[in-house]
Amino acid sequence: MFDARAFREGRHDRLHEWLGSHPDPSGGYRFAVWAPGADRVRVVGEAAPRGRTLRRGADGVWRGRVEGARPGERYRYEVTTGRGRVVDKADPFATRRADPTGADSVLGPPAFRWRDGAWMRSRRRRAPLEGPISVYEVHLGSWRRDDGKWLGYREMGRRLAAYVVECGFTHVELMPVAEHPFYGSWGYQATGYFAATARYGPPEDLMALVDILHRAGVGVILDWVPSHFATDDHGLGRFDGSATFEHGDRRLGFHPDWQSHVFDYGKGEVRSFLLSNARSWLERFHVDGLRVDAVASMLYRDFSRKAGEWLPNQYGGNENIEAFEFLRSVNDMVHREFPGVVMIAEESSAWPGVTRPTDLGGVGFDLKWDMGWMHDTLGFMRRVPEARRDHTRDLTFRAMYAGTERFMLALSHDEVVHGKASLLGRMPGPDPDRFANLRVLLGYQWAQPGPKLLFMGAEIGQWREWDHDTELEWGLLRWKPHRGIRRWVAHLNSLLAAEPALWTHSDRAGFEWVDADDPQVLAFLRHPRGCRPVAFVANFSARRRRYRLGLPVAGRWQTLLNSDDARFGGEGRRLGSLATEPRSAGGRPQSLLIDMPPLTAVFLAPVRRRKPSIRG
Repeated sequence: MFDARAFREGRHDRLHEWLGSHPDPSGGYRFAVWAPGADRVRVVGEAAPRGRTLRRGADGVWRGRVEGARPGERYRYEVTTGRGRVVDKADPFATRRADPTGADSVLGPPAFRWRDGAWMRSRRRRAPLEGPISVYEVHLGSWRRDDGKWLGYREMGRRLAAYVVECGFTHVELMPVAEHPFYGSWGYQATGYFAATARYGPPEDLMALVDILHRAGVGVILDWVPSHFATDDHGLGRFDGSATFEHGDRRLGFHPDWQSHVFDYGKGEVRSFLLSNARSWLERFHVDGLRVDAVASMLYRDFSRKAGEWLPNQYGGNENIEAFEFLRSVNDMVHREFPGVVMIAEESSAWPGVTRPTDLGGVGFDLKWDMGWMHDTLGFMRRVPEARRDHTRDLTFRAMYAGTERFMLALSHDEVVHGKASLLGRMPGPDPDRFANLRVLLGYQWAQPGPKLLFMGAEIGQWREWDHDTELEWGLLRWKPHRGIRRWVAHLNSLLAAEPALWTHSDRAGFEWVDADDPQVLAFLRHPRGCRPVAFVANFSARRRRYRLGLPVAGRWQTLLNSDDARFGGEGRRLGSLATEPRSAGGRPQSLLIDMPPLTAVFLAPVRRRKPSIRG
């Protein structure tokens, strides 16, 4: 029986099992849609050629059955508002849409035979952060195309799985795939929260994509946007003629940056809608994580608003208390119901406890994007090497706050659009220096504590900014420097998997500066207890440096990776002898004198001693 009280109180996380369209055991389909302010709601379209008027319940849900309705037929809701206006609305709970831009939904729940049982069982047994995490962020419409046309979900899955495995990434993050009418919104302006966009095929094909990736050993994270939604007439906006899903006051219900509606988190029915939506993606599509978009815009009522454009809360503050409680509830639901799933916040403010458990007063996310690291690091790398010596604090400041949250280091799509240039295009100097700088940047990202995320195209050294209307510049791989960047990323991922010191305890425990004061060379150690230590050294200058590196372990050290290696497009210069000597440096009794090439990053570790063989 439908729990109307849980729906009203914002606790119902299975609305998709009750609302929307569902096959009726006695034949046909039953329909249910929440439109409390409507005067009349009818099902129209192929599924109901003569139209079928639904009956309103006390809970504001209109219900009815259409005999003879069959899977694959189109339908929409014809809603008569309290002012007598008639509007066509897409079913908010539809799992299929006829096309991205119209109101027609399609009958028939997705039916797919999953073959990823081993992956799902393994996921339930492990904590989401127990192991290396390296994420490849993808926009499905512009990763690869065939003769300029989009690939379908299934073909995309086959190609993507092979490529991601080759590059060594542990996860793929898909930019939003919920139905959205404007392709140029990249999916962040949705109208169909429960429907996979029809651009790339039916929902079963998206399930196949996830299944293919899982069977290849690759996790799948989805971008999820509970912060705002599209204003298109057939969408959620003013669904019954009034502010149904959005807040009624424009100062809380409309966002000026994105020209979009904002959900009213104070309504229990809206919270139930969003809770159910999160469950639907995790349950129906087997995804392994949700990256929640624009969390800061949810937490602050005055986010990107001027004085007079926002309303304070009941205590006079700028915090959105209702959104805070909603985020806590969705994180609690996911962690309770879906062990092993990771929840990631794109959160750009200093809100305390974003990744603190909810029972300790936090918001309850597993990870938070480190936006400060991204801005500081890219700002530093854009400078010519001669100007960097006075700005090393941009790189070292992260250590001051790295333990306050569980951070993820992301170089996302937002950093390669709107005139910002590609990552390679941001690097200074002649072309060889640009490639060397990019290798140093990526090496520094992989060496720092925290899971990694890289947007597609950076791994091949794409020159132009990301353009959602064309595929990546795959032809660049004809050239050695671009192949070198991809090989460097693949080796970084292999190193991450091979050396637990680089991912175990991704906070302050196990991170130690060797030298944070040199104006040109940066060096630190990753040495959590029980792991072989790894030293990272980066020369950010354009000059060769004889550098004395203090180390905690005497003996011979080995080069795990050197970005100047010819395999990666470098000059192939060596570091010199890697045997320590009893000479103090950086407060350590042992040290190496290494010959650091310009614009180079290296990873070092003590040579593992071979166990003596026993002969008998």
